[in-house]
Amino acid sequence: MEIEIIEEPYRYKLTREIARGGMGAVYEAQLSGAEGFQKRVALKVILEQMMNDEQFVEMFIAEAKLVANLIHQNIAQVYQLGRYKDSFYIAMEYIDGVNLEEFFIQHEEKKIKIAVEIVTFIVSRVCRGLSYAHNKKDDQGVGLNLVHRDVSLKNIMIAIEGEVKVTDFGIAKANNYFKDMEGEVIMGKAEYMSPEQAQYKKTDGRSDLFSLGIVFYELLTGVNPFYDDDIQNSLKKVVSEEVKPPSSFRSEIPKEIDEIVMKALVKDQDHRYQTASEMLYALEYYMYHDRFGPTCETLADYLGRLNGKENYHENHSEPSQSSSTIRRKLLE
Repeated sequence: MEIEIIEEPYRYKLTREIARGGMGAVYEAQLSGAEGFQKRVALKVILEQMMNDEQFVEMFIAEAKLVANLIHQNIAQVYQLGRYKDSFYIAMEYIDGVNLEEFFIQHEEKKIKIAVEIVTFIVSRVCRGLSYAHNKKDDQGVGLNLVHRDVSLKNIMIAIEGEVKVTDFGIAKANNYFKDMEGEVIMGKAEYMSPEQAQYKKTDGRSDLFSLGIVFYELLTGVNPFYDDDIQNSLKKVVSEEVKPPSSFRSEIPKEIDEIVMKALVKDQDHRYQTASEMLYALEYYMYHDRFGPTCETLADYLGRLNGKENYHENHSEPSQSSSTIRRKLLE
């Protein structure tokens, strides 16, 4: 076959609305192709009234172009940027699961704490995705200096298969993709910002690690240490308020986890974890250096038990007695 342009329009059938905000909506959809081919996807759509906001539209397009080149198991994939009538859409990986805010609420409703090993595993998978993103280079081999800038409970998902996915790079910064407005505006959720972000300063990957430290702290303790009904108060807390170790809320939290969380939350970025890989090593050393630690299968089973059903897959062999015991204990 000679090299040529294949003009084949994508065909999407919307099946349900997943979420809606002031600027856009996300739908579950079926992508159809030749010979009855179908693939379930998520479509992120700009609401019609936002199409006149040039800055928002530019960021939406930039997000699609950026994430299309971020190919990693811990980052939600982008398949296509399209236009329908007067609006743009992004066709994305459909993740059958929950975001961490929903996961957190499930535990609150059942009045149980999230197992420390499960939280640690989730955070380690986010570290893997961030490490890849922070080190991503363009086609010429030049680093993108990518920073997510919105790491939070809502923007991390767990699939029912136990995979953890970083989502929503809509306010990320990356060379040659987004207009750099740092110093002029701040973007993100106040209670998940880093001190440098909250002070209109330049950010790098270490800012995302502080935000991930907040996520880690909140999942372990049930408390976001910087949350306040007043956004300005949240920003002040991020900048100046020191936090207590997670074990002050839960005595069973090991010293090693306290140390990892507290290092991620150091105000001075030069004394924080310097890379996601460094934080990942600390997490994985804790989980695996002297025992059988959690895996994606462990997380999948945990989700199944949380929802009142086993979540084994047909192609998985029957787990050993020891691993079954570990999984039961995680929900006790």
